Amino acid sequence: MGKYQLDSKGQMAVAKYHEKHKPANFDKKQQLEKIRAEYLKKKQQQTDK
Repeated sequence: MGKYQLDSKGQMAVAKYHEKHKPANFDKKQQLEKIRAEYLKKKQQQTDK
C-alpha cells in the first residue's frame, strides 16, 4: 500500500478532482472534419487571388 491512506471522503474528493480535470474525449472524426474545412477554405482563398 501507499504511504498515505485516504478515507472514503478523501477518495471521493480525489475522484471528483480527476473527473473534473480530465481532458475531453478526443473525437477523431470531428477533428478531421475541422482540418478539412480549414484546408478547403485556404485552398479557395488561394484560387481567388
